[in-house]
Amino acid sequence: MFKHNIFLRIYAGLVILVLLVTLFGYLLVQIINYQRAQVYRESLTDGMAYIVSEGVARQPNVQQKLDWISDASDLLELPIYYVEAEKVDLTRAEKRRIADRKAVVRWDAQTSVAYIVIGLRDDPNHFLYIKADNITERQMKALPVFILDYLVYYPGQEKEYLAKIQDYFSYPVSIQDVQSLPLDSEQIGRLRLDHSIILYRDSASIRGTTISIVSPIPSSVSEVLVMGPVPLFNWMPFQLAAGITLLSMFVLSLGVYGLLVPMQRKLREVSYALNKMKSGNMSLRLAIDGKDEMALLASSYNAMSDHIQRLIESQRELMRAVSHELRTPVARIRFAMEMLADEDDYEYRLQQMEQIDKDIEALNKLIDEIMTYAKLEQGTPSLDFEKVSLYEVLDQVAIETEALKTGKSIELDQMPIGLEVEAERRYLHRVVQNLVGNAVRYCDDKIIISGGVDDANNQAFICVEDDGPGIPPEDRERVFEAFSRLDDSRTRASGGYGLGLSIVSRIAFWFGGRIEVDESPRLGGARFVMSWPAERYKKKSRYKGVESQERQDPS
Repeated sequence: MFKHNIFLRIYAGLVILVLLVTLFGYLLVQIINYQRAQVYRESLTDGMAYIVSEGVARQPNVQQKLDWISDASDLLELPIYYVEAEKVDLTRAEKRRIADRKAVVRWDAQTSVAYIVIGLRDDPNHFLYIKADNITERQMKALPVFILDYLVYYPGQEKEYLAKIQDYFSYPVSIQDVQSLPLDSEQIGRLRLDHSIILYRDSASIRGTTISIVSPIPSSVSEVLVMGPVPLFNWMPFQLAAGITLLSMFVLSLGVYGLLVPMQRKLREVSYALNKMKSGNMSLRLAIDGKDEMALLASSYNAMSDHIQRLIESQRELMRAVSHELRTPVARIRFAMEMLADEDDYEYRLQQMEQIDKDIEALNKLIDEIMTYAKLEQGTPSLDFEKVSLYEVLDQVAIETEALKTGKSIELDQMPIGLEVEAERRYLHRVVQNLVGNAVRYCDDKIIISGGVDDANNQAFICVEDDGPGIPPEDRERVFEAFSRLDDSRTRASGGYGLGLSIVSRIAFWFGGRIEVDESPRLGGARFVMSWPAERYKKKSRYKGVESQERQDPS
């Protein structure tokens, strides 16, 4: 189905493309967020890493450093190790962060544990190694203690030194008046009891939800230390969502363009061919690739071009042949009229009048043949298919031919009298009449007419055989061409115009069948066989009353 329908292929391609773009967008978001999350963790840790490193560096000896680290571990409720630097393998990027007084964060996604490595300012041979598996609210409230411990060495200059270390923090760290903060009475009471508080703020802006840690300053009554606001990690910020959406739309557009390019190319080829046809060039044909609608369009164009080219050639041949065929009876009529003018014998004048009447009848017959052929050749016959008794049609033609007293023996093969086929009776009668008339002109003595239905192929057929000289194999296709005569002198003597078999060929085409000629196995002369569908396809054609299938012009 998809192979034969270009639109289903496009729809299926769109569905697959949307799925692929969705998967691509999801994977891209995961990759970007993995890097964003790592940067976010490091940005939250850098400031505290600097403060902790400074706190350790202020201790005068190793023992006091270890004691300070132990107190910090108890305060944070996290294991902190004082390890030798050579036991920790660092990448080049991690070494650069250590040199810049920043923290190295290693995140284990399976266990959701962060391993933090902090360098020491005055001890390059050792690192602080922290395992943070669960950050609680109590641990967050303990963070201001390290900053206050750092500021205790600068009494009266707390704000100045906070400004100096601000570059190590990705979020604001400041000393503010407690009255300037949006706190309720309960929160102010907890600050007066020397308890740190955490403020959560939800915002509809791009910043989203933030956290602020407010801690009292022991040496001040009205001022507090404020860490934050710290934005929580947003897995789908507006910038990322907009970027992924635009990128997905761009990729989807490219995919849709890729799906439409083949059809666009084929339409361009059809347009080019039609322009060539409009300019009079009928030689261009389109390549038929596949079995979809575009292939059917190309096939229809090629068939149309062949048909138009054949019609033009047939029209030219018809004009030449008509002008040639009309000259003979017209010349005879003119000659007879001249003879009448000079002849006084009444009997002779009657003979000439009879001859003129015969020539006029010949002209009428020729014009009728030409009109029938032209009507069939133009491709606009009005066919009315119905159930027809095949025996009655063949028997009628046999009786009509015998009535002409041709002196030839006409035999109708035995066949079921009630056998019916679907056909246009008038044209089927014309086919049998033309074939039998042709056989009468060329046979020596005997003609056999037969017909039937091949049930295996659902094909009806009629057959006309004679015992004449037959038709050479190399001329069997040419006999169906208009005004074609294999023996011109004999045909003229027999009264033919070379249109009878051409008319049969065109009727066979419009019946959806074919006409063939070979040697008769019974009589030795010519055998003409026309076959067509015994039952029509239930597909209405554009011609009134016709049920037909798409087929190629057999001519």
